[in-house]
Amino acid sequence: MSKRWTREHLLLALNLYHQTPFGRQHQGYPPIIELADKLERTPGSVAMKLNNFTSLDPAETSRGIKGLQGSSRLDRVIWEEFYGHLDELAEQSELLIDSFGTKPMDSTAISPPAGESETTALVKVRRHQQFFRKAVLGSYEQKCCISGIPVLELLRASHIIPWSDHAEHRTDPANGLCLAATYDAAFDKGLIALSGDFTILVSDRLKQFKNNQEIETHFLSREHTPITLPAKNLPNPEFLEWHRTHRFLG
Repeated sequence: MSKRWTREHLLLALNLYHQTPFGRQHQGYPPIIELADKLERTPGSVAMKLNNFTSLDPAETSRGIKGLQGSSRLDRVIWEEFYGHLDELAEQSELLIDSFGTKPMDSTAISPPAGESETTALVKVRRHQQFFRKAVLGSYEQKCCISGIPVLELLRASHIIPWSDHAEHRTDPANGLCLAATYDAAFDKGLIALSGDFTILVSDRLKQFKNNQEIETHFLSREHTPITLPAKNLPNPEFLEWHRTHRFLG
C-alpha cells in the first residue's frame, strides 16, 4: 500500500517544487532524493508529486508544460491555498524544513527589524529569504544570468522590486534574478537594468568609465545582450518595468 501524503509532506514538496525546473523533476535529482529520504518515501514518489503540481501551475501550463495528471484533492487544496500567497508557504514550509533538520542554502545577512516582536519578525524574515533564495537560485540552476558564474558563494538572489517596496512580492521567485555579487550591486543601485525583452541596459553613469577596461569587460560589452533565462519562474515583465522606471539611472 502506498504511503499517504500528509499536509506537512505536501508543503515540503511544494517548497521544493518552486525551486526545481521542470527538467529536473525526476527521481535522480539530488534535492528530490534528499527530500524523499527525509520523508521516508521513494524519490520517484516525490518526483511524481512535483509533476502533479506542474499540472496545476498556470505559469507552466501556459508554456505548454502539462506535468502529470491525477493530482489528488489535497494536492489541489494545498495549491489553491498558497497560489498567490508564497509568503505563507515560505513561512510554513521553511519552519517544517527547520524541524526536519535540513540545512538551508546559505542566505544573505539580515538586518534585525525593530519593535517589540523583534525576534519573531527576524525569524519570519529569515524564512522568507531562505525560500526566495532557494527558489531563485534553483530556477537559474545556480548560475548568474549575466555572466554564467556558477560559484554558489558568489551568487545572490536579487529582488527586482526591492524587499522594502511592495511586500506582497517579496517571496515571489518571478521578482528575482540570480546574479553574481557585482551585478547584484549594480542592479540594486540602478546602474544596470533589463529591457522588456530581457536584454541588458547599461546606465550613463557606468558609461562615464568607458576607458576603464574592467567596466568595458563586465558591463559595456554586455549592453543589449540577453540574459540567460531561468527554466522556471521567468522574471515578471511588469516588475522589470517598475525597476526601469523607479531605479534605473538611464
